[in-house]
Amino acid sequence: MGDSKTALSDHVRCRVAADHYKAVRVSLLNDAAWVESSRVLSRFRNDVYACLRARADALFELTEALLCEPGPVHSPVDLTLSPEYRRGHGALYSGLNHGRIEVEQLREVLAKLPLPRWPDGRIVLAVDVSPWLRSDAACSAERLFCHVYGRAKSASQFIPGWPYSFVAALEMGRSSWTALLDVVRLGPVDDATAVKRPDFAGGSFP
Repeated sequence: MGDSKTALSDHVRCRVAADHYKAVRVSLLNDAAWVESSRVLSRFRNDVYACLRARADALFELTEALLCEPGPVHSPVDLTLSPEYRRGHGALYSGLNHGRIEVEQLREVLAKLPLPRWPDGRIVLAVDVSPWLRSDAACSAERLFCHVYGRAKSASQFIPGWPYSFVAALEMGRSSWTALLDVVRLGPVDDATAVKRPDFAGGSFP
């Protein structure tokens, strides 16, 4: 009877040790994934900062404040109240008026990011046009008539504004997250496919 109890205790002890080892191993795997994600994010932040050629600190903190804002931003000056923006109003307007961004370099940085893939290995892209309506800005250059819906009793309207064409990588299933890859403002001689074809390391696209 004593031997049976000892054997049972040893068996339970082995099971507990195995479960503990499994939990520790899973925890380490999660930690490793978290560390790798942190490295990717840190590298991306450094690469984006390198694309800012003038007023880099002000533009970078402004971008962080914009991304961390929980709701819509109605005025740039509101972002100076965000904890991510540690500068004053003067730095904000200095960054907007005199800051410089190396757009082609930024496009390369975005193209190098890992993109979501579907189960069969495909990367699914979506191309669309979204207008920035400027109906009261008669002096804004290169305004076009943008096709919009739901602003009046009629099904659609044409309102002066700036149309922007963008391409994004889509995730599978329901998600509000999309990987925006490129965006350009359309001019009078452009069409809805004005965004550049992305050349990604993870695949090729026709």
